[in-house]
Amino acid sequence: MSTPVHTAGAAGAAGAAGATETPGAGAAPGAEGGWARRITDGVEPKNVVLAVLPLIGVVRHGWSGLAWAAFAALFAAVLPTWFIRRGMRRGSIEDRHVGRRRRRLVVLPVVMGSVLVGLLAMLLLGAPADLTAMVLAMFASLVPLLVITAWWKVSVHTAVVCGAVVCTAIALGPWWLLALPAVVPVGWSRVVLRDHTPAQTVVGALVGAATAGLVFWSAR
Repeated sequence: MSTPVHTAGAAGAAGAAGATETPGAGAAPGAEGGWARRITDGVEPKNVVLAVLPLIGVVRHGWSGLAWAAFAALFAAVLPTWFIRRGMRRGSIEDRHVGRRRRRLVVLPVVMGSVLVGLLAMLLLGAPADLTAMVLAMFASLVPLLVITAWWKVSVHTAVVCGAVVCTAIALGPWWLLALPAVVPVGWSRVVLRDHTPAQTVVGALVGAATAGLVFWSAR
């Protein structure tokens, strides 16, 4: 026979599982949930990549840097997005953020493969060092994220935001570190939508900042 303690324990376990395995389940209704959705969709990894690559490319290398940034973005953002949307049309991927942890174990290697092809092409074609290092940092960041995702749904959103800010600060100046607090609303939105736990957003931020920052600093 179930006791109130057992019932509460089961409910708590279900809630914890929902934050990692059932994307959007129990998300806050009304204005809070609406803002969380806008932030999550607006600052998704693809959009961060599409913003940071041209910024570094133009500031460091002018119009040629913009062209190389567009080339890098093709492999780091456009092709991965196409793959995800194709999966959504076929029903194998539930949403644009790949909310199911197990499905991420399929999607992340595909993204890594696309980024790696772009990186090799940039090396062969003589792309600017800053942009090549940026793409290398993206690939390197995905490695620990994939490993962690095998057992825990770490946040890619916060990893990409923090990694992008740190790399931009290394490339363009330390004042860019003032943008780091931007990760707070991003992490908040992921928690409100029950796509992640607070711990998963914090770990993602730390992994992204440390891995991307160290690799970018070493490679440029």
